[in-house]
Amino acid sequence: MAETKSKTRKRGYIEIDGTFCKGCGMCIHFCPQECLALSGGINASGYVTAVCVDRDRCTGCATCALVCPEAAIEVYRV
Repeated sequence: MAETKSKTRKRGYIEIDGTFCKGCGMCIHFCPQECLALSGGINASGYVTAVCVDRDRCTGCATCALVCPEAAIEVYRV
């Protein structure tokens, strides 16, 4: 039986440091839960940053943190 997104096991969550994010979109592209997107605002360096738009769907798998070239993503386990 396939697991639905609403029954995805919660293992953690992420936080994106907008001061380091350059909005490359790598985390968005590789997120298996599709819970990341570009924000509407810009950081002090002029980049549109990534944000977690659906924290409930985030499983804390750390894929986004692994592909982030700026190391702007922290993963927390619960």
